[in-house]
Amino acid sequence: MRSLSRTNTFTPGGKVVGRPLREVTKRARATGRSLLNVPYGDGDGEKLDIYLPEAVSEAMPFLVFFHGGYWQSGSKDTSAFMVNPLTAQGVAVVIVAYDIAPKGTLDQMVDQVTQSIMFVQKQYPGNQGIYLCGHSAGAHLAAMMLLADWTKHGVTPNLKGFFLLSGVYDLEPIMHTSENAPLLPALEDAQRNSPLWQLETAPTQPADPACRILVTVGQHDSPEFHRQSREFYQTLCQGGWKASFEELHDMDHFEILWNLTQEDYVLTQPQVICRGWSWAHQWDLHGARQV
Repeated sequence: MRSLSRTNTFTPGGKVVGRPLREVTKRARATGRSLLNVPYGDGDGEKLDIYLPEAVSEAMPFLVFFHGGYWQSGSKDTSAFMVNPLTAQGVAVVIVAYDIAPKGTLDQMVDQVTQSIMFVQKQYPGNQGIYLCGHSAGAHLAAMMLLADWTKHGVTPNLKGFFLLSGVYDLEPIMHTSENAPLLPALEDAQRNSPLWQLETAPTQPADPACRILVTVGQHDSPEFHRQSREFYQTLCQGGWKASFEELHDMDHFEILWNLTQEDYVLTQPQVICRGWSWAHQWDLHGARQV
């Protein structure tokens, strides 16, 4: 059995980072420029929070974040880590809730994430770009959007980039862990919801050739995270996607989240996200280009 993390658990709200991140979210909500618990669907759990910069315009870029937690824990209510640094630079931030297991299935979660992105596009049709960001299980859900058939939904979101932080892209190993029961009752479920497997067996061409994908993994993440991140990056490149890969120096699975809160670590240059992570490229949210 391959463990996905050093402790074989996915609990982003754990003792190491949980309390500080909750405090950061409280501070973000205290600014008064937030729209909380906005429904994007009909279900009780289908809510999102929108954090706006001081200068609101129709042409704002949006970063949409999906929390981790092994699809069984985590909450949007403790996940506004990056709000203040990003809104200070004119970027609107959306934090999405979805029905975690056992209430929600993986298929339902993927559908809810799809709905949330459609909602943002409909509410802000003049946006300057929608950038998806997810951590761990949230990175998996964001990556599944690479496979979405937006034409059947009648809405094509203005997706400009993906920031995938220590994600899970191959779900078959989870079938061999004790956490499997609420998630994947059959191999077919794992394969259907594995972006790595899907892109390898039925390659999908980028709808927008300019859309960029950044795949990251912490230096101290487990070997399985490293394997999945590197294989997913390689598969993206082989499929013609504009992808980059970066191993984040001296970080583990959860320190990545804490560093999202640091103003001297994120957005220290105007319009650039996550400059201080020693990434090989810098991402300009106002121009969808690497600088």
